[in-house]
Amino acid sequence: MTDRCPWCGQPARMEFIDGHYECNTCRRSSQFFAPQASAPSASASELIDLAREVREAGFSFRTGKNMEPLACASAVPADWKSFVSSWKNLGLDLYMADGGRYRRRRFAAFHVAQDDIKRKPHQPHYQSRDYNSLNGDIERWFEPVLPEIATNPILLNLLSTCQHVFDQVGYPVRGAPWHVEVHQFHIEALKGTTGLPTPEGMHRDGVDWVCVVLVNRENVGSGTTEIYDSIRNVTSGFTLTEPLDTVLLDDSRVRHGVTPIAPLDSAGNGHRDVLVLTFRSDEK
Repeated sequence: MTDRCPWCGQPARMEFIDGHYECNTCRRSSQFFAPQASAPSASASELIDLAREVREAGFSFRTGKNMEPLACASAVPADWKSFVSSWKNLGLDLYMADGGRYRRRRFAAFHVAQDDIKRKPHQPHYQSRDYNSLNGDIERWFEPVLPEIATNPILLNLLSTCQHVFDQVGYPVRGAPWHVEVHQFHIEALKGTTGLPTPEGMHRDGVDWVCVVLVNRENVGSGTTEIYDSIRNVTSGFTLTEPLDTVLLDDSRVRHGVTPIAPLDSAGNGHRDVLVLTFRSDEK
C-alpha cells in the first residue's frame, strides 16, 4: 500500500508485516493500519482500568501505543491523515486577553450517550472567570469543527471511549447523557518566542471530566502537563510527546496546566496540536 506515513508524513510503501503495517521510510509500525481494524477484546478491561485510575487518583495518563486500539478501531489510514491534517486549518483565536496571536482553534458541541453521538447546533464556548481568569465571562464564538472531522472515526472513537470511562468512574454506573465540547488547539512557538498551551495557568475547566489528546508536536520543547492537588501543589508531571498520548482528568478534584513551549531549533518555528474533550451533564 503506497501512501504518506501518518507518523513521518513522507511518501512511503506501507508494508503489512505480522498483523500491522510498517512504514519503509521511518520504520514505525502500527495496528492502526490493520485491515480488520476492530477494537480488541482487551479494550473492555482497559476501559475499566482507566475508570479505576481516574476514580482513585483524579487523573490517568496513557501513551499513544495504549490508546491506539481504542482511538483507531475501524479506522483506515486516510482517517488518521485527514484528522491530523485538519489542525493546519484552524481559525485564529481572537479572544486572547493577553494580546497573544499564538493560538488557533476550532470548536464543536455534542450530545453523547451510550451508542448515541450527535452533533449539536454551533454555539459559543463560555467559561466564567471563576475558571478562566484570563478569558472568562464572555461568549466566545470560534470557527466550527469541519463536518468531515466531526464524523471522523478517530474523533467518534475518542468520544465513545471517554463516555464509557466517565460513565464508569462513579457509582452507580451512569446512564445519563453528556454535553461534550470538542476543542482543536494549535499552539505556535515562533522563532524566538514561546507559546502558551494554557495561558490561564493552573486551572479547572468548570466541567465534570476532561480528556486531552496529543495530535502532533514539531520542534518544541517542554509543554509538560502538570497536575495540582486541592492546595495547588504539583503532584504529577508528564509530557505528551507521541501522537495519541492522552490524559483523562477529574475536573472537580484536580487542577491542571501545561508549561510554555519554545522551539528546540531556535532558527525555526514549532507547534503543539492537541484535542481537548470536556464532559459535563447534559442536564446542566
